[in-house]
Amino acid sequence: MTNDAPEAALEGVFITFEGGEGAGKSTQILRLATHLRERTGRAVVTTREPGGTPKAEAIREAVLAGAAKPHGAFAEALMFSAARIDHLDRLIRPALSQGAVVLCDRFSDSTRAYQGAAGGVGESVLRALERVVVGETHPHLTLILDLPPETGLARARKRAAASNGEGEADRFEAEALGFHERLRTAFRAIAEAEPGRCAVIDATAEPDAVEAAIREAVAARLPALSEDRKARENAA
Repeated sequence: MTNDAPEAALEGVFITFEGGEGAGKSTQILRLATHLRERTGRAVVTTREPGGTPKAEAIREAVLAGAAKPHGAFAEALMFSAARIDHLDRLIRPALSQGAVVLCDRFSDSTRAYQGAAGGVGESVLRALERVVVGETHPHLTLILDLPPETGLARARKRAAASNGEGEADRFEAEALGFHERLRTAFRAIAEAEPGRCAVIDATAEPDAVEAAIREAVAARLPALSEDRKARENAA
């Protein structure tokens, strides 16, 4: 991010990507980041949950290895909350305060879906945790990449096989199909309940088509990010 006055005056923008396993969130975050950097000239930070900071990444490794599973979904929710506190304090909020665009692979909606709807933790409990942990730092836009769980799990297995040669599933990929069907239902319910914040993207399409749909949603919901850098500089 440059140090000139027009850039310093920009407000930070927080965009989260949600969806089931194998929805292509990581790929689309990188594509959108490249597009926004080239078009707007703004600083764009890409991150993920759980993770994004050294402490949060350590928690991620433990949870995905199944360390909290014997203790139940509430224990997992607490671990994710601990990771989220550090992530917000050390990365997300500082970046937003400097006017950056923050693109995050999963956020509090995943806790609602995974530990709540699919894991059985009560909604009131998760809402209370969210009030304490997230506070006022809510996403300006949440892009929910939607696809049938069978398709997503097949993609996840293929991705794992390519990365480690074995196709080993992590803690959540290894859950039964019913778990993943509940996840999809939960994410759709979140989008229906908060249409002003959430946009559902058909993730069954080819990556280029998904990217185009994401760009369209961003342009419609966050028109300031559609401004060409040169046009903004001329206006200033």
